[in-house]
Amino acid sequence: MKTQLAFATAGLVLVAACADSGANYQPILDGTPTAAYRADLAACQTLARNQRQFDQDTMAATVLGAGVGAALGEAESGDALGGAVAGALAGGVSSAVDAGERREAIVVECLRGRGHRVVG
Repeated sequence: MKTQLAFATAGLVLVAACADSGANYQPILDGTPTAAYRADLAACQTLARNQRQFDQDTMAATVLGAGVGAALGEAESGDALGGAVAGALAGGVSSAVDAGERREAIVVECLRGRGHRVVG
């Protein structure tokens, strides 16, 4: 029981740590950055970071994963808690990675929209 709780806590910390990872993206530019680049990058990263609906999606995926995992764990081995922990981690981490990629795309598109030649 304590081991499962430790894994659950570690998983939730991991998901929380990934929450803003895409917003901190440092893109690759084609050419020398302009004078306005640093200010534009900061503004675009803030825009990406403020998309809180991604955090809500991650929380929903974590809860859904826990529910499905609990049901499967109970049906397969009688271990609903273990299944819930595994399901929550799987759903939460998967959704956090997706949210990070979406935030990264926001940074790139925002900078392109401001006239910077972002290649990746």
